[in-house]
Amino acid sequence: MTDTEMRALAKRFFDSVEAGDIDGLVACYAPDAKIWHNTDQQEQTPEDNRKTLAAMVTRISDRLYDDRRIDVFPGGFVQQHVLRGTRMHDGERLSLPACVICQVKDGKITRLDEYFDSAHVAQFRKYANA
Repeated sequence: MTDTEMRALAKRFFDSVEAGDIDGLVACYAPDAKIWHNTDQQEQTPEDNRKTLAAMVTRISDRLYDDRRIDVFPGGFVQQHVLRGTRMHDGERLSLPACVICQVKDGKITRLDEYFDSAHVAQFRKYANA
């Protein structure tokens, strides 16, 4: 993939979350992709990730990946950003600084490693079971 194609994949991936288009996001993954988060150190499949993000979309409105900084490398990309949104339960504005490293093959994300502060994640998940 060219740098331009890699950047377009990254944009499509994160734009899908902003729009609540979970099918669009999952379409960016290879079928056997692995998704890992530093906060639980567990690997998810694309279908597991679909459930996680679909639940987040029901709790957080006005999603925006702000301050996107992307670097492309052979076989993937790194993006730093701040995910912003409004918690629907109480109207609280939230922010989640993060770094995502993606390995890409044949135009699909084969591995995603996401790093963020667990305290920020807790605010996004607050009232998740309410």
